[in-house]
Formats: sequence, structure tokens, C-alpha cells
Amino acid sequence: MAKIGIIGGSGLDNPEILSDPYDKDVSTPYGNPSAPLKIGKINNIEVILLARHGRKHEIPPSQVNYRANIFALKQENCTHIISTTAVGSLKEGIKRGDLVILDQFIDFTKQRKLTFHETFNDGPKHTSMANPFDENLRKILVQTSKELGFNTHEKGTVITIEGPRFSTKAESHMFRLWGADVINMSITPEVILANELKIPYAAIAMSTDYDCWKDDEEPVSWESIQEIFIKNSDNVKALLINILSKLAEFKRDNLKSKIRTIANFPKQGVVFRDITTLLKDPEGLRDVVSEFKNRYKNTKIDKIAGIESRGFILASILAHEFNVGFIPIRKKGKLPYEVESHEYELEYGKDTIEIHRDAIDKGDHILLTDDLIATGGTSLAACKLIEKLGGNIVEVAVIIDLPDLNGRKKLQENGYKTFALVEFMGH
Repeated sequence: MAKIGIIGGSGLDNPEILSDPYDKDVSTPYGNPSAPLKIGKINNIEVILLARHGRKHEIPPSQVNYRANIFALKQENCTHIISTTAVGSLKEGIKRGDLVILDQFIDFTKQRKLTFHETFNDGPKHTSMANPFDENLRKILVQTSKELGFNTHEKGTVITIEGPRFSTKAESHMFRLWGADVINMSITPEVILANELKIPYAAIAMSTDYDCWKDDEEPVSWESIQEIFIKNSDNVKALLINILSKLAEFKRDNLKSKIRTIANFPKQGVVFRDITTLLKDPEGLRDVVSEFKNRYKNTKIDKIAGIESRGFILASILAHEFNVGFIPIRKKGKLPYEVESHEYELEYGKDTIEIHRDAIDKGDHILLTDDLIATGGTSLAACKLIEKLGGNIVEVAVIIDLPDLNGRKKLQENGYKTFALVEFMGH
């Protein structure tokens, strides 16, 4: 499942919105973030709220520890970051209260830490910034905002100034000539740092004022920003709440799109779901690992077992991530040492799987993995085999479930918990 970091997001910490909330104090190699992380769920999606300027808005924009903020969300395995920010309009067509889904930035800050790459000891690190705001996140934000009936601008270039002072009229007119649509004090280096850590990042900008370029408008003030932002903050809140479930669906659909379907393999009438295309995709593989890490990070696991052969891939990666041992479960005759065997029924005949007798200590908590669950026969046999050696099954975790074949149902009826990232109907 997706895990969303939200920077800003005032009002989402309301217990009526955020379920099971708790605070978490964290530290990073770059210092402490602006505030404790507020962690909970919205619409059953895990979210982490971070107050950019502190919970009492006590940190000026030029003094925010942006590196610690972004790194803290990375440490908590956030799969996406959505930022909310107030902006001044530099265009006649962007009215007070309008929402702008940013797509470009101009950095006019002067004294901020702009990168995690302070040395090139491991080689040059030059992060592409041609399209800094994640396009998939942007599309979901634009679509959802329009569905909710908000006055939405699909694109916008933000210029970030150092602050905390506001612009002079000369600067405001210059920024307009440069092509900026809106102005604020916080998007950079936030978006830069998220890109360096490869976390998809997008920003919801609410126009609260006209900076100071319009002669028929009062120059921007903190009071005017607060007035408009508070008046329209429910719109931003509604947008954030509504996109969360869409993000989870999008992430699942994105993973599914990277799995190849092959008809009539390995025999006529079988539809084969090929994960090799997912495994070779760096983003896809990273997302798979991230999903499992998020699910089991607070679970006691002593060893991870993988079923021959594609289950070895996932199990060995997760064993490394969790710093536990990996156990192979193989077909008969493939393991070199003393084995425990379990014979099980197939649709046409029988088969046998084996495990080394010394692979599991009595009482070990074992996570069992494979690429998919079909009829569930092999997974069920593997569970029985692990229990013969005294292990406890934490869960049977797979990338793909084929619900038509009732494998998960079989496992659950036998008392085993199961988890699958995606489902494919038809087989």
C-alpha cells in the first residue's frame, strides 16, 4: 500500500479525520525535522503529517531544516510526498483561493542547503530537474480537484524567494517577466531534495494574494495570507483526503501494468503472469520492496522462506532488508543436506517439497513468500513443512493473487494469514 507524507496539511490532524494517530520523534543524519511526525490513517491509508514551519509556525522559511524534513519521510518509507503551500499570484488569471498544481519552479533562495550531495567522493551526482513535480501525482491532483469543483490551474511555475521578507515591487515585476506564475518561500529546496531521494513529490498551492505587483491591490501581508488560507483551507483538506485512496489504487495499477501476461504458457489454456518485467524495472522493484517493508516493519520476523523458484527472489531481497536469514524451500532432490519433506496433492497427481532440517529453530517466526498464489497447494504444503520444524507462520506474502483459483481462500481456511500486492482475474 502507498504511504503518503504530507508536508503542511493543517487540519488533517483532527482526530475525526486521522484515525489511530500518534506522534513520533525522529532524528536524521541532517538533524531533527521541524516537528514530531504525526502518524495515522485516513481512509485506511497510512499518512505521515509534518508541519514544515513547526506546529506553532515558529520556524521562519529560511531556517527550516528541509534536508531533515525530507530525509525523515524517507526513513519512514513514504512512497509519495504531497506538499501544501500558500502562494502569491503573479498573474491576473490566478485569483485568491484558486488552487495551482505546480509543475515548475525557479529557485531564488540564497542561503539554504540545496542538496544531500555535499561531496563527490562516490562520483558526480547531478540530479535531473527538468520536470521536478511528479507527473502522475499531478494528474491525480488535477483530476480530483476538478471533480470537487475547485477553481484549479493545471500548471504553474513557482518562484521561491528566501524570505522572511516579502518582495519589492521591482522584484515582483521582474518575477513576472521571468515567467513565474506564483511566488512563495518554501517549495525549494523541498522539491529538489525529494527528487534526489527519488520520492515522487507534488505540491498543492493556494493563491492567497497578489504579491505587490498590482497597483489596484494592497501589497501582501501576513494577515491577508492567513485570512484567505483559513477561509479556503477546507478545500485543500478535502482534496488531500479524496486523493489518498486514488493514490493507493494508482500504485497497485502501476505495479500491475509492469507485469507481463502471456497466453497459453506453460501449456494451452493457461494465462501466465510474468514478473520478470516487473523485476527488471528499477522503480517497480523498488516499489514492491517498499510495500513489503512497510507492511512488516513492526512485525517480529526471524527468517524469511521463499518457495522455488521465483519466491527466492523476493525472499532474499526482503531477508537482506530486514537483516534476517533466508530459507529456500525446493522441489524434491534439490537440497544437498538432510531434509524434511512434505507431499501434497496437485490437480493431476502429487508433488513433494523439501527444506533443510536445520533451517528453522523451534519457535522461529517465519514469513513465507512466493511470486503468486494460484490454487494454494504449494504454499499450503510449505506452511505445513515449516510447522513440522517448529516454525510459526507470520503470513504468506506474494506479489500476485489469482482469486479465481481460490488459493488464498484455501490458506485462510487452514488458519494462515495471507497478503498480496495485486490481483489478476482470469487464469
